[in-house]
Amino acid sequence: MTVQKIIGEKGQDVTTVTSNDTIEAAVKTLESHKIGAVVVSDGAGGVAGILSERDIVKWIARQGAEVLNHPVSELMTTEVVTCRREDTIADVMGLMTRGKFRHVPVVEEAKLIGIISIGDVVKHRLAEAEFEAQAMRDYIATG
Repeated sequence: MTVQKIIGEKGQDVTTVTSNDTIEAAVKTLESHKIGAVVVSDGAGGVAGILSERDIVKWIARQGAEVLNHPVSELMTTEVVTCRREDTIADVMGLMTRGKFRHVPVVEEAKLIGIISIGDVVKHRLAEAEFEAQAMRDYIATG
């Protein structure tokens, strides 16, 4: 199964913020969309960074609530690991596991076209496992 299958089903809408937005504004975006990370847009349809709930909590722990007034550019991860439509779900799972992150933007030709979360990956792996189990039950029943 590929990333294309997931973004084909969930859609290509990605919630973004800009690097000039405040952390407080980003937090409100995360809460209103009920998501764990936002892509930081570069203004040209690409990815300048990513900001997760974990990033925000880490910085609040270090510097206190004053961090909420800082621009996203100060806290965001700038070396963003991305994937492409044709990448397999297994490849993306490997990226997430090795990097210890839960969101991977989907990028093609330097343009953001979607995002894959660990929840998306788990949902599709469970569906795949159920399909395989049903196929095995059907095979046994007809054997």
